[in-house]
Amino acid sequence: MQFFDRAYEGSPPWDIGRPQPEFVRLCEEGQIVGRVLDVGCGTGEISLYFASLGHPTWGVDFAPNAIRQAEVKAAGRNLPLTFLVASALDLAELGERFDTVTDCGLFHTFLDDHRPVYAASIRSALRPGGRFFVLCFSEDEPTDWGGPRRVSREEIRATFTDGWKFRWIRRARFETRIPGVAGRAWLTALERSDSLPGDSGPR
Repeated sequence: MQFFDRAYEGSPPWDIGRPQPEFVRLCEEGQIVGRVLDVGCGTGEISLYFASLGHPTWGVDFAPNAIRQAEVKAAGRNLPLTFLVASALDLAELGERFDTVTDCGLFHTFLDDHRPVYAASIRSALRPGGRFFVLCFSEDEPTDWGGPRRVSREEIRATFTDGWKFRWIRRARFETRIPGVAGRAWLTALERSDSLPGDSGPR
């Protein structure tokens, strides 16, 4: 956590100052619906974009510096949304259910042991039938420039098993401010297919 919080003392290369185009495209396709939770929201550009389209939106990140910047942006743009410092591995603590959850560049930061915990955490924040979209670097992205872990299609499928329905996985691009980086990525669409205790609770 300290690495990411320190990164937001400046301008990290994954913060491009606008919403990632893949999520803009999802909105244009009508894929983002209802109440939205943006997990690992950083300084909030994607969350703010969803809110500007009228979606009741929450953004969470475990980096306090990122959330502080997101709150300043929201105030400056007069957009009503909620930003919180919270762990993506324990979203049940929010006590909320959402129609859509998005992850732009968070999943590929987790260790193997964290992946099933993360999948369960996301399920706890989604209503039954809710949608989850994940953008992460793919194994086709070269590693010579560093960056986060690369993730294969098979690893994504292996993580989201019980309680999940795969809608599609497609090739995508993760934009950064690093010159020469192609940003080859997977964009995955899943749907929560099971029920959990508390699903009739807060919305």
